[in-house]
Amino acid sequence: MESINLLAGLVGVNPILVALAIIWSLVWKGLALWKSAGLRQKYWFIAILIINTLGVLEIIYIFFVAKKYKVEVIEKTE
Repeated sequence: MESINLLAGLVGVNPILVALAIIWSLVWKGLALWKSAGLRQKYWFIAILIINTLGVLEIIYIFFVAKKYKVEVIEKTE
């Protein structure tokens, strides 16, 4: 919590807003990373992992890019 207070002091914002922004970003980043890994899109995975945009890139990926792809599961018959 001390680091959030320090960051909030540097930016001049309420520490609660900083904490909410961190939580917001982590939720979207986690969802987007999960989806890109499941679709085996390593370039999107790397971009989402490195670039921090407060969820903007992640939301674009989830709602516009990943919707176009599906993973096909091939069952083996013995």
